[in-house]
Amino acid sequence: MTENFPDYVDVNYDDGEGQDPEDYPHINDKIEKAVEVTRQGLEQYENPAVMWTGGKDSTLVLYFVKEVAERYDLEVPPAIFIDHYQHFDEIHDFVDDWADRWDLEVIYARNEDVGEYVDEHGLEPGDEIEIEELSEQNRHHVRDLLEYEEDTFPFLLDTYVGNHLLKTVALNNALEEHDIDGILSGVRWDEQEARADETFFSPRHDPDIYPPHDRVQPILQFEEAAVWEAFWDFVVPDTVSEFPDEGYVPEGKDDLPEGLEPRDTPVSPKYWEGFRSLGSEISTEKTEDDPAWLQDLEGTTERAGRAQDKEDLMERLRDLGYM
Repeated sequence: MTENFPDYVDVNYDDGEGQDPEDYPHINDKIEKAVEVTRQGLEQYENPAVMWTGGKDSTLVLYFVKEVAERYDLEVPPAIFIDHYQHFDEIHDFVDDWADRWDLEVIYARNEDVGEYVDEHGLEPGDEIEIEELSEQNRHHVRDLLEYEEDTFPFLLDTYVGNHLLKTVALNNALEEHDIDGILSGVRWDEQEARADETFFSPRHDPDIYPPHDRVQPILQFEEAAVWEAFWDFVVPDTVSEFPDEGYVPEGKDDLPEGLEPRDTPVSPKYWEGFRSLGSEISTEKTEDDPAWLQDLEGTTERAGRAQDKEDLMERLRDLGYM
């Protein structure tokens, strides 16, 4: 990393402390703050990047990055996509398609050591991985940081060891390889209890855990419903020329303006199918048949379709570098 980091960065690490979405009551308040944080993120860091999962939150952040970069004559940084080997095929297709449409540079972060082991042994999700056959780096993370004592762990994303090796280690390796000092991500206060105390600029400076960098989080103040409001009133109209400028909320795949299909919108196809939160294809289920934005966003849990064992470990995983 840059030797003088973080001395050249002048951000307020307390910005957002003690706040919640109610401090930004109107969609315009939320957008104004997102633009402010995004602009600082693009201006303050020498080598920023955008965390892009293909999901709604990170795509909304990417939208703000593109809009702010154009407005203030700044460069659009590369996007980092963590390929954890258990994505829905539709997510890969969505990211590849919209990266091409938006002329984005995408860095594909992978734990290639684990991936090569899986390929070599012809493993399927849930099969066991021998820890002692992995690289020194992976063994260090499993034994010393995670303090995991078993001889094997299952090849599953939404587990303690699997999540850390397949996502966090892969991300940290990409940050180090590309000298990333600030990464803009789509974390939200209301999404998960472990993220409720985050600030807009969150330092990650302990070199024993991760390559020193900052997390820049422009949409902390958005609730799930506000994310979808932003999509149908701003993101899609600004992206799709045939879409009504005043916005429109479709009730399904067949309820788009004439000539448009879901793939014409920067909305991941899994949301049209009833998924509200996207993770592993092995352990993520849709919550209803209705599109995500038409479901009971206030009365039900957004991440109910995700594997709950990982959700219970979220605080510990985040201490180790997870988003």
